[in-house]
Amino acid sequence: MSPILAVDFGRARIGVAISDELQLLAHPLETISANEHAAARLAQIVGEKKIDRVVVGIPRRMTGEIGPAATEVLRFVDKLQAILPCAVVTWDERLTTVAAHRALREAGKKTRVTRGYVDQVAAQIILQGYLDRRQAAAAK
Repeated sequence: MSPILAVDFGRARIGVAISDELQLLAHPLETISANEHAAARLAQIVGEKKIDRVVVGIPRRMTGEIGPAATEVLRFVDKLQAILPCAVVTWDERLTTVAAHRALREAGKKTRVTRGYVDQVAAQIILQGYLDRRQAAAAK
C-alpha cells in the first residue's frame, strides 16, 4: 500500500502528516507556508512519496455547519483536486489544533517553540482519526 497524506490548512501555515505504508500510523511530515506555492508543494510531496490519497481537515463549527474558515478550505480542496493525481477527501477536524496544542504542552513544549510544528501535529491527529476509522470499518 502507498501512504496517505493529511493536510491541516491554515491561513499562515499548512501542516502535513503522512501515514506509514500499512496505513496504520500517522507521523508529522512538514509545515508549508500558506502562499501561492502551497498546492504545488503538496503536489510535489504526493509525487515523491507516491501518495494514495490526501485527507484535508475541514474546520466545521461545533454545530457541524460549514463556516467561513471551512469554505476557504473547501476552495483549497478544489484546487488540489484539479492538480493531484490521487483522491482528495475531506475529514471533520473540529478541535484538532486544540488537541495538538494540548499534546505538545503535555510533552513539555513551549507554545512559541512549537508554532511551526503544531500544524504538523494537528495534521497527524486528523490523519490518525481517519486511519482509525478506516480500520474500524474494515474490521466490521
